[in-house]
This record gives sequence, structure tokens and C-alpha cells, in this order.
Amino acid sequence: MLLPVAVVLLIGAVFVSVYLAAFHAPRPHQLRVGTTETGTHQTHLRQDLARAVPGGFALVTYPDASTARQAVQDRSVYAAYLGNGKLLYGSANGASVTGTVTTAFGAAAHAEHHALSPEDVAPAAPGDTRGLSVFYAAFGLVLAGYLFGMTTYQLAPRLPYRWRMASLALFGAVGGILVTAIAGDPGFGALPGPFPLLALVVALMGVAVGATTMALLRLFGSAGVSIASVLLLILGNSTSGGTMPPAYLPAWLSPLSQILPVGVGVRAIQGLSRFHDDGLTRALVILPLWVLAAALVVYLKDVFRRGAPAGAVTRA
Repeated sequence: MLLPVAVVLLIGAVFVSVYLAAFHAPRPHQLRVGTTETGTHQTHLRQDLARAVPGGFALVTYPDASTARQAVQDRSVYAAYLGNGKLLYGSANGASVTGTVTTAFGAAAHAEHHALSPEDVAPAAPGDTRGLSVFYAAFGLVLAGYLFGMTTYQLAPRLPYRWRMASLALFGAVGGILVTAIAGDPGFGALPGPFPLLALVVALMGVAVGATTMALLRLFGSAGVSIASVLLLILGNSTSGGTMPPAYLPAWLSPLSQILPVGVGVRAIQGLSRFHDDGLTRALVILPLWVLAAALVVYLKDVFRRGAPAGAVTRA
């Protein structure tokens, strides 16, 4: 009678705690920004930024305006100040980043007796004016992957391993194509990147979540479902960078965006859409590793141990 109440309330408490820790008062922590200013001008700029958001920015120096522009478009930095009030930024990073950099550099430009002159060099897609479509598209497939991993054993507990893996691959392929078609072209036009690569990353992200859910379920039984919901849905989505960059997260949450499937996938999708493939290589390495590791766990639980002689299992 009490166990379901305790489990659900625990998951709810984790959800509220994590999301409030991440988003109740978001501020940047060492957000990378660039400048072409040098000498005393750069010193004053650092001081102005430190006054605007203490500890909020990490300043990178570029030799000229074209290099700084390329860095913003590659998302090596989130904005670049060229002096005399000129600011390069990318609205595709979302409203939070745009508000942060324009406010902070606006104060710096005012200190130089210039009006801020911002230029959007990485604009958001016409179908994604607030930069949130990637988050919602990713969340939809992540939720579907979690549900797939959970229900595959409920609906077909004795399905042979090879067919279960084939079902997982089919889910990823169809899900990747479907979500990309809805969110990108010919759908809402929120993901303007190359369709095949976008569909591949979305598919790998969904398969990674589905396979990990299956593996946790086989390792921990019914408790694995709760563990998967906390790891993949709560921690994964809150650190994905889909609403604001990981630099806005607390120090204990930020590293998760670099390793969990959702954060890795979201960064690659954003990179394919607006930032010259930023994050794509990482996604094509890390997401398959999640899939392979989870598939190995499921194999060991469903095939290897099931087929082992009784005596060997007992001795193990």
C-alpha cells in the first residue's frame, strides 16, 4: 500500500528539486564570449562584465572581426564584442542568452560612451523564434524511448533478443524520420539542417534512451523504471541545453549535459540546424556507446545467463 506512494512522491520531489535548482534563478557561469579588444580596453571590458554578472563570463580574445564572427557562428562563443558598441550574437541560442549578453555588453558599451549595436549572425529559424523547438522535439522522442524501453518487456516478455533489438532499431528509425519531418521541413521548419543527419541524430538519441531504459529494467527489475525516469527524463531533460545553455546550470548539474543522451543529442541537433555542425562528432561517438553498452547488458541478462548451464550460473 505504501510503496507506490513513496516511490511516486520521491520521483516528484526529485523532479521539483532538480528543475528548481536548474531554472528558478538561472544565471550564467563562465559563459564563453569573445572580443577583439586588447590592452586597457579589454581590461575595462572584463571589469564591466564582472560588475554586470560576477563570474558569469569567460572572455576569449580574437585577432579580428571575421574570426570573432566565425566563432559565434560555430558556437565556440555565445557573443563577441568588437568595440565601439558593436556586438555579434546568435538569437538561435535562445532568448535567455540574448537577454544576458545584450544587457551585459550594453553596460560595457555605455561605459565606453557608445550605444550598443547588436548584429544577429546566427539567427533562429523562422519556425523557432524562441529557440525552444529543439527541446520539445527532443523531449517527445526521449519520452517515447523511455516508454518503449519500459513497455517492450510488458507486452512481449519472452521476445527473442534479436527481435527485441530489431524492434528497437525500427523504433529509432521511424521515430527519427517522423520527429525530423514534423519539427523540420516539411513540418514546422524549426530544424533547418540537413534532413538525413538530423534524422540520424534524433534516431540515435531515441534508441539510446530506449536501450538504456531496457538495460536498467533488466538490471534492477521494477525499480529500474524509476531509475530510468530520474536519469533520462528528469536529469536528462533538465540538463539538455534545450532551454538555455549548460553554462546556466549549477556546477553539479552542468557536466551531465556532456554525457547523458539527451544533452548530447540536443547539442548536435542545434549544431546541425544553426551552428555549423557543433556537437555532431560528439553525438556520433557518445550516443552509439550508450546503445552498445545497454544492448550488451540486455544480451547478458536475456541470452547469456538464460543459456548458461545451471551449474555455471550457480557457481557464478
